[in-house]
Amino acid sequence: MATLQDIKRKIGAVKKTQQITKAMNMVSAAKLRGAQLRMEGFRPYAGAFAMMLGNMAGRVEPEIHPFFQAAAPVERVGLVLMTADRGLCGSFNVNLINTAVKFIREKEAAGIEVSLICVGRKGRDFFRRRKREMLAQYVDVWNKFDFSNAVTVAREVMSAFLTGGVQEVHLIHATFINMAIQRPKMVQLLPIKPAEAEAEAEAGASTEYLFEPPMEQFLEYLLPKYINVLVYHGFLENSASEYAARMTAMDNAQANCKEMITTLSLIMNKARQAAITRELMDIVGGAEALKG
Repeated sequence: MATLQDIKRKIGAVKKTQQITKAMNMVSAAKLRGAQLRMEGFRPYAGAFAMMLGNMAGRVEPEIHPFFQAAAPVERVGLVLMTADRGLCGSFNVNLINTAVKFIREKEAAGIEVSLICVGRKGRDFFRRRKREMLAQYVDVWNKFDFSNAVTVAREVMSAFLTGGVQEVHLIHATFINMAIQRPKMVQLLPIKPAEAEAEAEAGASTEYLFEPPMEQFLEYLLPKYINVLVYHGFLENSASEYAARMTAMDNAQANCKEMITTLSLIMNKARQAAITRELMDIVGGAEALKG
């Protein structure tokens, strides 16, 4: 049975852990505020950009630009996986990695090779331990990330697609739903599909575009910007989701610490009462012995 000193030491260790989790909760809350504002401010722009380009994609021939051309058959696809650089955020990283593993298994079962681009230390370390080769890797980009980081990742993706290294490119990132829910999301970056344009056509919507300069020159400028926007949107969503997940995890950790301190305090009180009872019994026994 643990002694009183052991129990007191455990209570002290749990209290220190509780202080650490409280500090991490406050840091995550402060960072989440800024990340959520950036993410919510960028969402309408990214949505409008995707709608416009999808509408436009349905009105042009795929041969006008390589980004519209779907290869057949597909032999190799690229996967951009966004995870966090650190842990202590619940199942956030596990859910993203499991989504990537499921995607890889499905493609490999179909005879398609997958090339990984990992953004974040946790995803990079997971696949490195499994000896999987990566096309590129980016770590330590979440604390000071900006649009230039998204451009760097997007440039790597577009280069691999244009040179024929991959025939498709997909992106996996977390989507911020609310403080308690962050879901993995998969987006196809390349080739660009006119899904929204088809939906609008079925609804009877019709939009005509006049291009100045000519369409080929215009798309040559616009399409790389579109890929940059998609990747940057993934950065913002993933960042806000990470801070929300860590904040929730630290809240749960504080509650667990409080419950553990209560349990250990009860055990300590019982042990102290038992020790006092034993001492009293020794005293009474000694007194009776002297009387005898």
